[in-house]
Amino acid sequence: MSLRFAALGLDHRHIFGMAQGMIDAGCDFAGYWTLGRPHPYAGFKKRFPDVPEKTLDAILHDPDIPLVLIATAPADRADLALMAMSAGKDVMLDKPGCLTVAELDRIEAKIAQTGRIWSVDFSERFEVPSTTLAKQLLDEGRIGKLIHILSQCPHRLNAHMRPDWFWTPPEYGGILGDIGTHQIDQFLHFSQSDSAQITFATVDNLATPDHPDFQDFGEMNLMAGDVRGYVRLDWFTPDAAPNWGDGRLTLVGTEGYIELRKYMDVAGQPGTDHVFLVNGDTCTRFDAREAGTPYFANLRDDVLNRTEKACPQRHTLTVTRLAFEAQAMADTKRTQTGLGRKQ
Repeated sequence: MSLRFAALGLDHRHIFGMAQGMIDAGCDFAGYWTLGRPHPYAGFKKRFPDVPEKTLDAILHDPDIPLVLIATAPADRADLALMAMSAGKDVMLDKPGCLTVAELDRIEAKIAQTGRIWSVDFSERFEVPSTTLAKQLLDEGRIGKLIHILSQCPHRLNAHMRPDWFWTPPEYGGILGDIGTHQIDQFLHFSQSDSAQITFATVDNLATPDHPDFQDFGEMNLMAGDVRGYVRLDWFTPDAAPNWGDGRLTLVGTEGYIELRKYMDVAGQPGTDHVFLVNGDTCTRFDAREAGTPYFANLRDDVLNRTEKACPQRHTLTVTRLAFEAQAMADTKRTQTGLGRKQ
């Protein structure tokens, strides 16, 4: 019998990838609950027409559903995850998994109390095959010792599709606390670090005057041991781009570098998951589309066997805390300097 899971909340389109990943891992999509009919609902029903709608209580009290996927509005994710864990469920959440340090403290205590899994789908790694190949090349020593990680992460705004909570930092976490979690996750993963130091962080509103509190640009620097990192985040993907953003990741080593063009190769090869390797004897491109995304099958096994293969629990908690730290550092700086406040 395959593992059965349910979705709680359809407020973000990320639920599509979360659910499909578990289906591809051989799991059974047993039902969903959502509050009202959020914008992604029509797309969800088109993709998963046979999945039944159920009440929240029915899902939480069904002993044959051990895993729930949570993609409600961010402000509701922590409380819903706590309810689910108290009911004996493991949880996978869209990022950000929670919005405040106090919420994270409650979640960490609930993990210790219940032994349940609290996993965040860092989709820019977990759903991207090129990151799987890049880690393999790095582990093989193809670029020597890693010394720097560069993350460039533009996103498409799609303002007409966004709910009200999207524009208010306390309701979505701020740009570093939200999409910055992906980059912190990758920095720790590729540098094989348990934690990192945020040495610089800033956010701004450069081109979204209709929503003056919104943060459409952010950057941060990280350090862990001998590895340094720089992250640039923005909401400025132009309309001609074939998808939501030209996300790139560059791993620089003492003997070469690896560049990931995750979602497009502008004016180059078609498709996604382009990996470039340059070192002392190689200058080549790999098509990484078949490299695999093991997170979902590993999470399935973790739920069934009480293992920790998909992503260490401590890693997920640390990523979230570091994102809070970076966002707080940037918010303090913005308040002190008045950056982004149009007169």
